[in-house]
Amino acid sequence: MPSTDTMRAVIVDEDGAALRLAVVPRPSPGPGQVLVRIAASGTNPLDVKIRMGAAPHARHPLPAVLGIDLAGTVETVGEGITSLRVGDEVYGMAGGVGGYQGTLAEYAAVDAALLARKPVNLTFRQAAALPLVFITAWEGLVDRAGVRAGQTVLVQGGAGGVGQMVIQLALARGAAAFAVGAPEGRLAVERLGATFVERSEPVGDYVTRLSGGKGFDLVYDTAGGAALDASFLAVRRFGHVVSCLGWGTHALAPLSFRAASYSGVFTLLPLLTGDGRAHHGEILAEAARMADSGKLVPPLSAQRFTLESVGEAHRLIAGGTARGKLVVDVAGDSKEAVLPDDDGAAALR
Repeated sequence: MPSTDTMRAVIVDEDGAALRLAVVPRPSPGPGQVLVRIAASGTNPLDVKIRMGAAPHARHPLPAVLGIDLAGTVETVGEGITSLRVGDEVYGMAGGVGGYQGTLAEYAAVDAALLARKPVNLTFRQAAALPLVFITAWEGLVDRAGVRAGQTVLVQGGAGGVGQMVIQLALARGAAAFAVGAPEGRLAVERLGATFVERSEPVGDYVTRLSGGKGFDLVYDTAGGAALDASFLAVRRFGHVVSCLGWGTHALAPLSFRAASYSGVFTLLPLLTGDGRAHHGEILAEAARMADSGKLVPPLSAQRFTLESVGEAHRLIAGGTARGKLVVDVAGDSKEAVLPDDDGAAALR
């Protein structure tokens, strides 16, 4: 029988190292926390960047347990918790940055404010695919840009995880959605109900073709770089551009000449600073309502992974060949091992 004092977790010891599956002490919830028995852990590109030492903004010192998103069941509750009870099924963006234990583990002690009850109509795997990408989409499109019915929304990188959330949020709020992407993303975009724009088409051409030359009310950039520069050209007068990857140096003249505005999104801020944690829980409660009403479909990949095969998920993400959100099933016998991902680790370098 497994010890109640330990758990399995996936650890990276130093930048670029192979992932290591180990038996570690099981955490206990402190005041304001709950202990979650994790059923599924969502895998994000940010996890791979942290592993490789390429995400200083995440401030996650190594060695550490990786993983940001989780879905699972409340095992015990800490002092002062009244919003959740033992046995509640929950999900959230719960750790893996800022020195907080990640979600590639059997248990995590999590600030209850970061969690919401899992959508009834979604499996644990589906729910674990949502938190980071949905919160990022919501903070840009709703909190910053105030999307409303009748507007036009253009998404740069519409077939990606955040892009698919932006499309569904825009449509759910009565806006028309358009999405720029590579040809292989067309099906995902059109299946959600957005108009697909191939990224090789010049900005001026699709602005003329789709908006009569006026531009789009809101543009959400999920790719950064040249895509953000294109967003400044695609927005209409007095419109709004949002980016979750606006980290480069850009000329603002096209935006200024349109009297348009710009907002940046930094989804990690509540985990890193403590500010706005309750809002993350509120956003995920909205996501649950959308999912349970049939207005939100997780971008879940059909591929399956376990704690033993996390390295393969990282390899697919690093190589740009992942299609849909990769989710890890957290289950199995307690043991320690260096995971068989040495080739993947080399590829990530």
